[in-house]
Amino acid sequence: MADSTNDAVLYEEPFVITAKDHKKYDRAARLTAISHDNLTKLELDINTELLPISPDDNIEVCVASTLSLDGSADEERGWRDVAKGGIQTLADGYDYVCHGKVYKFEDGKAAKTLKVYASFGGLLMALEGPDAKLTPLRVDSVYLCIKT
Repeated sequence: MADSTNDAVLYEEPFVITAKDHKKYDRAARLTAISHDNLTKLELDINTELLPISPDDNIEVCVASTLSLDGSADEERGWRDVAKGGIQTLADGYDYVCHGKVYKFEDGKAAKTLKVYASFGGLLMALEGPDAKLTPLRVDSVYLCIKT
């Protein structure tokens, strides 16, 4: 789970991929996944050239407000420049990292659940689960980090 020294991590959880729809685009697929505790559902568009993944694969999903390990904002530099200069970042521990915006929150299908929507350059994510886990995602700008 989240490293206690990194206040930037808003959400972190392991998932198992349950389905992969690769019909619409050559290099993008929509993944469906369920958390290991079966409480959170993930639908995520990914670039399959950057992260080749299949049903039944396990992934670790992290959503963070910054890539800086100390939790400091990336405002003084562009997000793509965070790792330049030999400074270790949160991204170093992941296979797939992208930057995006949380654009919508709504009540989930079950009581005390939320559904969070984010866009990463047109690749969309919908995360539905317990409101206690997803409430920290009420921010504008986020980083999605995935490791296999």
